[in-house]
Amino acid sequence: MRVAAIAFLVLIILPCYGENNPAATQPGQLESPPLGKVAYIGAQQCVDCHQEQFKLWQGSHHDLAMQPANEQTMLGEFKNTSFDYFGTVSRFYTKDNQFFVQTDGPDGILTDYPIAYTFGVYPLQQYIIQLSRGRYQVLSIAWDTRDQAEGGQRWFHLYPDEHIEHDDELHWTGMNQNWNFMCADCHSTNLQKNYDLANKEYDTTWSEIDVGCEACHGPASRHLKWVENKNDDLKSKGFSVEFNERENISWMIDPVTGNARRNRAKQTNVEVETCAQCHARRLTIKPGARPEHALLDNFQVALLDEPLYHADGQINGEVYVYGSFVQSKMYHAGVTCSDCHEPHGLKLRAEGNALCVQCHSSSKYNTAAHHLHKPDTEAGQCVNCHMPAKKYMLVDPRRDHSFRIPRPDLSVKLGTPNACSQCHADKSAHWAANKLEQKYGEPDIKHYAQALHAGRQGLPDAEQRLSELIADDSQPAIARATAVTLLPPYLSRKSAPVLQLAANDEQPLLGLGLALALALDSIHQQQRLPFAYSLLYDDMRTTRSLAARALAGSSIQKLPAEAREKYNQALAEYESAQMFNADRPESLVNLAGLYAQQGQTKQAEQFYQNAITLAPFYTPAYINLADYYRGLGDDTAGEAVLRKAMGQVRDNTAIQHALGLLLVRQKKISEAIDYLRSAAQSPSATDRYVFVYAIALNSTGKAKQALEVLRKAQREYPSNPEILNALVSINNEQGNRKEARHYEKILRTLSW
Repeated sequence: MRVAAIAFLVLIILPCYGENNPAATQPGQLESPPLGKVAYIGAQQCVDCHQEQFKLWQGSHHDLAMQPANEQTMLGEFKNTSFDYFGTVSRFYTKDNQFFVQTDGPDGILTDYPIAYTFGVYPLQQYIIQLSRGRYQVLSIAWDTRDQAEGGQRWFHLYPDEHIEHDDELHWTGMNQNWNFMCADCHSTNLQKNYDLANKEYDTTWSEIDVGCEACHGPASRHLKWVENKNDDLKSKGFSVEFNERENISWMIDPVTGNARRNRAKQTNVEVETCAQCHARRLTIKPGARPEHALLDNFQVALLDEPLYHADGQINGEVYVYGSFVQSKMYHAGVTCSDCHEPHGLKLRAEGNALCVQCHSSSKYNTAAHHLHKPDTEAGQCVNCHMPAKKYMLVDPRRDHSFRIPRPDLSVKLGTPNACSQCHADKSAHWAANKLEQKYGEPDIKHYAQALHAGRQGLPDAEQRLSELIADDSQPAIARATAVTLLPPYLSRKSAPVLQLAANDEQPLLGLGLALALALDSIHQQQRLPFAYSLLYDDMRTTRSLAARALAGSSIQKLPAEAREKYNQALAEYESAQMFNADRPESLVNLAGLYAQQGQTKQAEQFYQNAITLAPFYTPAYINLADYYRGLGDDTAGEAVLRKAMGQVRDNTAIQHALGLLLVRQKKISEAIDYLRSAAQSPSATDRYVFVYAIALNSTGKAKQALEVLRKAQREYPSNPEILNALVSINNEQGNRKEARHYEKILRTLSW
C-alpha cells in the first residue's frame, strides 16, 4: 500500500498584530531607495497623503493582526488568573511590566514564559511565545474577547473536549501551532520565513508585524519616488498594479429580474486574487507574493475537497472565503470583495439587508413573499438563508461566501447541510424541501453536488457525471477542477479526452486540478505524459511544478529538447517549493519520494527519516518509507519501520493495514489477518480497509466470515462497487445464486 504524500498543508488564519522584528527594518526610519529598486517603506510613510485611508485602517483587524504584548494591547486577564485544563493549571500574571504565562512546556513541566505578541482581537485573542531556534508558538489557551453577556471575558482552551498533552501533535509547543509556518505570512507584511533545514531553525523577518498598506498594495518605494519626482514614466503611480477595477463602475437593477448588472464586465481578477493570497485555504510554494502575481504562481489553493467542503461546495473545514466565493453567481457577475467590504477598515459598506438591496430589488427580495419570514426580523435577514454561518475556534462564526440558494432537497439525497434546518432544527430536511418546492417549484437538478458526490462515493455513474461537469463551462471552475481530481479512478477511453481538454482549459484551476490528480498518483505513470505534457508549459508555477513531479521517473529523454528543458525547470520549481516548506513532514516525504524516483537512495532514505524525526506522529512518513524498502526488496526493514510507528502515531489504523499487507507478502497469514481485522474494525477504517480484510479472509478459506464482513460493509457503504462485486463473486463461488443475483441487481440499478 502506498500513501500519497503530495501534501496540502493547513494554514490557520486568525486576526494578528505587533511591532517590527528588531532584525528587520523599522517603519518610519527607511531611507528612500534608488529609483529602480523596489523596497518596502512602512505604513507610516503613507499617512500624509492618505489620511482618510490610514484612519480607516487604524484599529482594523489588519492593523491589529499582531501587537507587542503591553498594557494597551493585552485584552486577557493577567492578574494572577488560573485556568485548569484536565488537571494542568496554567497561571497568567505580570512581573516587571511584562506579561507571563506559567503552563506546560514541550516536556510537560510547568514553565514560566513571557508573552511576545498578542494574536487577534475579536472574538478571541491568542498569545505568542518565543521558544528556541527562532520558533514562535501560539498558545492554545485563548481569551474570549466577547462581552460577558455573550459568554465572553473568560479563558478557554481551543480543544476543550480532548486532552492535548505535551507530546501531542496539537500541543501549543508543536509544529501545528507554529506561527512561523502556520500563520506568519498572512499576519505580517513582507514576511520571510527563512527556515534552515540543516540547523532546523528559523530566522524569520518582516517589514511590519501587522498587515500594513504594502501587504496588499505591494512595496511602495517606487510610488514614493513617483510622488517626489512626479515621474509619469512610472506606470500605476509606481506600484506594480492599481486597484482601480471599480472606478466608474455602476450596478443597475433590472426591473424584471430584480438583480443588478454591472455596466461593464470585470476585466481582471487582481483584487480578488490579492485578497485570496490570505483569505483562501492554501499552501505557500514561493514566498514574496505581490498583487501583480497570479494566485497560483505563489500558492497551491484547496479545491472542493473532503473534509474541507461538503459535496455541494458548502464550507465544512476552515477555508477562508475564496473557495466559496468563486463558486458564487455574484463572483461570475463581476462582484469583487470591495463591493461589499470597505477595503481599508474592512467593515461592511452597509448593515443588514441594506447591503444586499443595493444590488437586489428590495421590493422583490426583502419581503415575506420571497423569504417566507417576517420582514425586519432575524429570520428575514438575507445572510441567514444565503450565507449560513459555521462556528470555528469555538466562538468565531464565519459565513459561507458562496451566496447559495438553500437546497434541502440535496440534504435529503446527500446529507449536506441547509440553511433552513439550521434555524428549524425541529423540522426535517424533507419538510424544508417540500416548503421550498411549494413556493418556488421543483429545484434545478443540474447541480455539481451530484457529480462530486458520485465521485466521492464511487457510484456507478461517477465517470459520466464527472465528465459532464468538467466539460460544462457554465459551472464554477473550482467545481470542475474538483471533478478533474475525482475522475482518474474511473478513467476510460471514453472519459480520457475530457482530461486532455481540462489540460488546455482557459481556467487556471482546471490545470491545477489535473496536476494534483497526476501528482497524487491517481493516473498510472505510463499514462501520465499525454495529460501532463501541456501542463509543463502552464503559466502557473504550482501547476507546472506538480505536473513535472508527476512525470519524474518517466521516459523524459524521449521528449523534444524544449519540453525536456521545461520539465527540468518545472521540477526545480517543485523541489524549491518543497525545500521552502521543509519545516513540515509532508514536504520532507515529498522530497524523499522524488529522490527515490531519481535513484538517489541515500537522500531518499535520509529525508524519510528526517520526516519521522521531525514529526513522529506523521503516519505517511512511516508507510512511504516501508514502501520504499519494499521497492528495494527489503520488507524486513519495512516491517521494523511499521512496528516502530505503532507506538508513535495517534491512530494506528493505516499502519495496521499496511503491516497486514506486508505480512501477507511474507506469508505470515495468521498475523496478517489479525492486523487487517484491527484496521477494518477501527472507527477510522475506510471502505478499502474493510474490503481488503474480507478478501484476505476469503483467500484463507473463510468465505462465510468474509461474506459477513462484506454484508455489514455493504450496509455501511451501500454504493461501493468493489464491495458489491465481491459479494456477487464470493456468493457465486459458494453457490448462493439468489444472494449473488440480489447484489447484481443493486449494481445494475445503483444510481441515485
